[in-house]
Amino acid sequence: MSGSDARALARSLLDLCRMRKLTIATAESCTGGLVAGALTDIPGSSDVIDRGFITYSNEAKRAMLGVNATTLATFGAVSKETATQMAVGALERAGVDLAVSITGIAGPGGATPGKPVGLVHLAVAARDGRILHREHRFGAIGRSAVRERSVVEALRMLMELARGPQALTKPRLEAASRLRARVARSPRRHAVKRRRPPRA
Repeated sequence: MSGSDARALARSLLDLCRMRKLTIATAESCTGGLVAGALTDIPGSSDVIDRGFITYSNEAKRAMLGVNATTLATFGAVSKETATQMAVGALERAGVDLAVSITGIAGPGGATPGKPVGLVHLAVAARDGRILHREHRFGAIGRSAVRERSVVEALRMLMELARGPQALTKPRLEAASRLRARVARSPRRHAVKRRRPPRA
């Protein structure tokens, strides 16, 4: 995805948040503020964007976002657990409606066993309690490319939660409707079977 595509996505996100009166905070490690930069590059973004935390070190993650030291020691900075705590910490400290976090290994160095270059964990937390996490393994595509793709994924995840919980509950409602339809049909089928013997 090109820079112009990311800009269009950022603009759409801001428009949606403005319409729904939502505010956003960002918590970034490997992207170093690129998500906040993509959003604040759009004129008029100040009515949606509250603040951005750049927490490159583990100490910054602890001090600024409240990431638990045990979490960092047990799972590492690049993990689902840390990304989730970063997003929740940003949400709570900023008092916003949505917060996104990114932590990963952009390269060219920094890889460890089980955590290759290009591994990125992203999380988005909403004030209503919804939390979304995704892991991406972009591969050794270059530091800039990993960071750029991470920004796009972060914007997409924010957009997903900004649309509201109805987007998440709709499949469940459809499944429930199908189940109710099957249950409603069953008695009728049995009733027909019971009427067949007298006809014969």
